[in-house]
Amino acid sequence: MRFVTTSAAARLTGLSTNQLREWTSRRVLIPADVQHRGRGSPSQYSWQTLLLLRIAAVLKNRFHLELHAHRELFASMRESFDGISFLRLWGSSIAIYGIDRWEILEAGANRLDAGDSLVLRLDSHLNILTAEFGMPTPAAVAGQLELFPARLVRSDRMAVGIKETSSKKPSRQRRNA
Repeated sequence: MRFVTTSAAARLTGLSTNQLREWTSRRVLIPADVQHRGRGSPSQYSWQTLLLLRIAAVLKNRFHLELHAHRELFASMRESFDGISFLRLWGSSIAIYGIDRWEILEAGANRLDAGDSLVLRLDSHLNILTAEFGMPTPAAVAGQLELFPARLVRSDRMAVGIKETSSKKPSRQRRNA
């Protein structure tokens, strides 16, 4: 399983680093997959945890819900995400019926008989996680997977460890053996 560090997790979730630490360490609403082990070692997060953090951010920022009351809901979602493939979630939505009940709605499912719910579509969240984790996207042809999923390419040369080369010509000084 691939993990990302706190700085990448903050960028992918749209949370500030302090808010991410607050939610994952201090208040433990959604714990990190690998907790930090002191100063200088960042926490690490899987795509499942980042998806859950993005859902929590939508609930907090768009719908102004108190997240602490939904702590058990997040734990239930996190446990369920462990057994679900990334590809299966494409086109799906999450329906939240209260502080203790939720379900994943398959693509095209219309559950009007289930009562009042808050429905969150997952595709926009999965699109953001796809590039960072190199996860496959749904193929244009049903039943066919991508042979080589796209990987994130950074334009910052120093981020990938390439040193800038100088355009100076080598000097013609004589070398002594």
